[in-house]
Amino acid sequence: MTALSPVSLPGPPVALFLCDRTGNAARPWAEAGYECICVDLAHPVRSERVEEAGAGSIRYVHADVSTWWPSPDVLARVRFVLAFPPCTDLAGSGAQDWERKGLGRLVSSLALVDACHRLCLAAEAHGAAWAIENPVGRLATCWRPADHTFDPCEFACYLPDAEARGEAYTKRTCLWTGGGFVMPEPRPIVPVLGSLMHTLPGGPSQEKTDRRNATPRGFARAVFCANGQVAEVPR
Repeated sequence: MTALSPVSLPGPPVALFLCDRTGNAARPWAEAGYECICVDLAHPVRSERVEEAGAGSIRYVHADVSTWWPSPDVLARVRFVLAFPPCTDLAGSGAQDWERKGLGRLVSSLALVDACHRLCLAAEAHGAAWAIENPVGRLATCWRPADHTFDPCEFACYLPDAEARGEAYTKRTCLWTGGGFVMPEPRPIVPVLGSLMHTLPGGPSQEKTDRRNATPRGFARAVFCANGQVAEVPR
């Protein structure tokens, strides 16, 4: 796909975050002046929440990524896309359950990845870089090998010391990228907290799943440092 040169349009540059509940990945971009849009079915359905952050904002949109599409004027301003399609039926950590779950769950999960990828390619045509995140698992065989892998501890020191210590853990994660995405330089901390897959107490729960799936803030900051810039906010 041929990328178009970014053009000057009314309004700030846009960063999209697909299947994103927490807004962790969006915050560095918003603070730099971007209009950030987080799309996920977990967000309130009756009213969109808009969070002011630094010079920009984060808008939390209740929508199914498989059917949601930005308006043409928004798409033309997109400069970055980061997608987190659900990994419940794709992660290798659940391989023992794949046969019982059946092919239907796999097909549905891959369809969401495909929807994210189509939106990434549409944004790339307007000059955006993009990445799709998922754990080690089926995506590498059902689609293609990942472009990059990392553990959260590798980027923890993009945060202040006290916060960095909270991300001194491992959770091997893959990235499929395009549009000129730049993998950030590591600033690691020793992973004294071990593996997040094994150290959270208690049995299976939605709370544990949400904690495991939350975007590491050090990684989020590192990705912005490598791929973003302070936006010129129109008056």
